[in-house]
Amino acid sequence: MSAINEFGEPILMRYRDAETLGAGNSRTLLLADSDTTNGAVSANRAMLQAGIDGPPPHLHHHSTEVFFVLDGSLTALAGDKIITLNKGDFLSVPPDTPHAFGAARGQDADVLVVFSPAAIKRFEYFRLVDKIVKGQASPDEILATQERFDNHFLHSELWQQARQAEERMA
Repeated sequence: MSAINEFGEPILMRYRDAETLGAGNSRTLLLADSDTTNGAVSANRAMLQAGIDGPPPHLHHHSTEVFFVLDGSLTALAGDKIITLNKGDFLSVPPDTPHAFGAARGQDADVLVVFSPAAIKRFEYFRLVDKIVKGQASPDEILATQERFDNHFLHSELWQQARQAEERMA
């Protein structure tokens, strides 16, 4: 649980206290959301096993999404480029820029993901994704929440081809 009592106070989230979603090949730790940061940031930690994708290509109209690779290797779509990020690498994706990410083939990825500003509470989005993965909700529910969560899905032939090429090389 967060150690914040009112806005303007430091926020501390201990690893042991973070809500953890998923299991096995993909886990997300919820660190801080807009309601605890007064809209400054929303942060989570994504842990993906080798070759596992995060969300499909999408964009946000109101937030920059930042990725910092804590360990491993991450393949990312950023606009019209496919980028490989390794431990210690940083990527900032501005609003209205298509992006996607997944653990590189043959490498796990441990990534800090930050949204700024945190115009909306995103943790409910991650909880909905977790329910879908567990078969407790329909994937159509995510599509119905694109405006609510400022998470607008799109098709990217570049991303699809890059992930298929990685798979063939594995």
